[in-house]
Amino acid sequence: MIRYNDPGVMNMTDLNVTTAPKTATFQMRINPEIKAEAERIFAKDGLTMTDAVNMLLQRTLNEERIPVGMTQSGQEMLRQWALDKLFEEIGRGRSSVRADADWIEEEEILREFGGSL
Repeated sequence: MIRYNDPGVMNMTDLNVTTAPKTATFQMRINPEIKAEAERIFAKDGLTMTDAVNMLLQRTLNEERIPVGMTQSGQEMLRQWALDKLFEEIGRGRSSVRADADWIEEEEILREFGGSL
C-alpha cells in the first residue's frame, strides 16, 4: 500500500493526470466493436480513448472513490435525482394552470407525442 505522506511519493493533491510524469503503461483487452463505438462517442467531444480513461482516473483521484453513476449506489442516486426533477417539473406544470381551459386532454398529448391509453 502506498502512503501518500512517504518521502519521495507525490501527495494526493499533486496527482494530476495532465501534469504527472507518464512512465507507466496500461494495456487491456476489449471487444473491437465496443472499442470503435466508444472511440466514436468520445471523438464527438474531441476526446481520445486515452483522454477518456485519464478523465475517469482523475475523477477517481479527486473523489477518492469510483465516480457517481458507475456504482449501484451512484445509479440509485442518479435515479432519485431524475425523479426529484420530474416531480419538480410536474409541480411547476400543475401550478401554471389558472383555469380549467388551461388543461390539455390526455388524448391530445398522446396524439402529439405518441403512445396510447
